[in-house]
Amino acid sequence: MNQHKLILAMAAAYALSGVAYAQSARDYISIVGSSTVYPFSTTVAEQFGKTHSKFKTPKVESTGTGGGFKLFCSGIGVQYPDISNASRKIKSSEVETCAKNGVADIVEVKIGYDGIVIASSKKAQSIALTRKDLWLALAKEVPEPSTGKLVANPFKTWKDVNPKLPTHKIEVLGPPPTSGTRDAFVELVMDEGCKDFPAIQELEKSDKQKAKAACGAIREDGAYIEAGENDNLIVNKLVSNPNALGIFGFSFLEENLDKIQGETVDGVPPDFEDIASGKYPVSRPLFFYVKKAHVEVIPGMKEYIAEFTSEKAAGDEGYLSNKGLIPLPSAERKQVAADANNLKTLAP
Repeated sequence: MNQHKLILAMAAAYALSGVAYAQSARDYISIVGSSTVYPFSTTVAEQFGKTHSKFKTPKVESTGTGGGFKLFCSGIGVQYPDISNASRKIKSSEVETCAKNGVADIVEVKIGYDGIVIASSKKAQSIALTRKDLWLALAKEVPEPSTGKLVANPFKTWKDVNPKLPTHKIEVLGPPPTSGTRDAFVELVMDEGCKDFPAIQELEKSDKQKAKAACGAIREDGAYIEAGENDNLIVNKLVSNPNALGIFGFSFLEENLDKIQGETVDGVPPDFEDIASGKYPVSRPLFFYVKKAHVEVIPGMKEYIAEFTSEKAAGDEGYLSNKGLIPLPSAERKQVAADANNLKTLAP
């Protein structure tokens, strides 16, 4: 580091510590972000609080991935969160926003994998879905059978979508646009489910951006119901409405197997083994992101990172696998833990 950069770094550190002490330095870790990562993060925070008596238990809030990054990237100082949980990788536009607000050094920690589950009440008869079915049921526009042109989605029941499916009205409770689960659902289900339709293939030849938008746009006529960032709310609504389906992370299915069931997607059930092996088609990695500038100022951050990336938490037999987290392969896990504990930052 040259002298100019060193002076700037020292000035930034001094400014941060000055802000911290001026506001009677926060003595707990502030964590925001993904509703999917929330139960894992909360479990680690509770364990951390029990085993590190000199530190306070971190405060974890479920704001959704996008909402978390908005708060995280707002600036440096104790009024801003230290860590943001995410059910997708941080976007380059979010890294740019962070940098504009002085959040330059960000540590990315991949914690494991999760399946996105299509679930229903245990009282309902389970249905075998494909990604094509889900796209036809939830897309804003679908090909008109006789002309092949894209028209406003006319389908009212699952039987309209596929004669093999029941006559129930299409009612799907899912996450809002700020959610990483919604982003992953669009990428893994909607973008894949639309591929075999000639109308989309033709559109792709002439305008790739328009084709992508057509694949990912979710209908807004009431068939898809945005249920906020509270996945427990979706579980409760499924229990009270056996004809509805819900979209959320695998851990919420694991926690509520007495009330709900996961539907197969493309013939594969959403279970631990099939997600871990990559056989289940709707799975994605999970992360948390650390503001490096806060590590020396907020008590316990190094210890929290060490707890989360430890074998006893994130390993094959770790306590997070009991909560539904699918662990990373052993070699990757060790590398992630080493990089996280060394506070290796994202490449600029």
